[in-house]
Amino acid sequence: MPDPVYLDYAATAPLRPEARDAMLAVLSERWGNASSIHRWGREARAALEDARARFAAVIGANPAEIVFTRGGTEADNLAVLGRAGLDPHRSVACSAIEHKAVLQATRSARAGSLHEIPVDGDGRIDVDQVQAIVAGDSPSVLSVVWANNEVGVMQPVNEIAGICRDAGVAFHSDAVQALGKLRVRVDEVPAALLAFSAHKIGGPKGVGALFVRRGTQLAPLMHGGGQERGLRPGTEDVAGAVAFAAAAEAAEAEREEVMARIGALRDRLEAGLRARVPELVVNAAAAPRLPTISNVSVPGADPEMLLVGLDLEGIAASSGSACSSGAVTPSHVLTAMGVAPEIAGPSVRFSLGRETTEADIDRVLDVFPSVVERVRS
Repeated sequence: MPDPVYLDYAATAPLRPEARDAMLAVLSERWGNASSIHRWGREARAALEDARARFAAVIGANPAEIVFTRGGTEADNLAVLGRAGLDPHRSVACSAIEHKAVLQATRSARAGSLHEIPVDGDGRIDVDQVQAIVAGDSPSVLSVVWANNEVGVMQPVNEIAGICRDAGVAFHSDAVQALGKLRVRVDEVPAALLAFSAHKIGGPKGVGALFVRRGTQLAPLMHGGGQERGLRPGTEDVAGAVAFAAAAEAAEAEREEVMARIGALRDRLEAGLRARVPELVVNAAAAPRLPTISNVSVPGADPEMLLVGLDLEGIAASSGSACSSGAVTPSHVLTAMGVAPEIAGPSVRFSLGRETTEADIDRVLDVFPSVVERVRS
């Protein structure tokens, strides 16, 4: 049996050795409660604040602007609902292809109204519509994902953030997929709020962060102690924060070299699949995309059976967002892009990572056509 091939890095990445070592050191040596005033607590607090400063440096932030959370979903919810809760009479806005953490948060917000901003057939947002919404309704928060998790499309966040800043609207972006793949610097992009997740870049699961630009007000979603500036009460996960910082530093240090290599592998995968599988469609092919994500549709094939067929061959892929596994309806992202149901339904997401090799791509190109043929028949 050939070696297994993992191409689901957008769902989660394997734990980096730097993150694992950093985490184990804290668990064994600095296990105190960071809110305690004794020596054990002070040691844990020092480790936590060092992690905060290190992560802040990666994205060009001030350490005081970093709030550690239990993941990207919590960070997104804190940003959207924390802003909406300050003034429930104002509207909220987001793109139609947001991660469901943002979509569901905006839809559940007690806001004056909700603007879901459409995208074109390549998944790109219309900046003119953003301008019109900001000028006409001045929402309490406007959220546009930095890079989409299903098709990899990158949005003009710098331009959108500037429009929002000039109008006094808090701009939030889910940067979970962008971190470690793109240059994410808050000293270059005037976003008010950015959400991150550790396990997408080789950190542990259950750890995330929200960048809250100085002067941006939020209402907490949870109540308890005063941890994380009162925005995220509860005993801090010091080991997780330290591991997150280590993973972020490692990912940023190698980002340009690794992304160039992965982008070439992604392009070879898509060219090979197009040549081998009749009628295969590469979704959002004309848009600027992350080098790590390829979303393809195979008309006439059942998406669940495609994934099962790949899994039986030792290849891990996804139908889109792992949070939506088991869903029988077409991807909301592809639907928002105007992709026909017969194309949007049978879609597969291959997402590459730093461990992906030429041999992995060769294996997929060898296996995928026969899997498609079996499923179609």
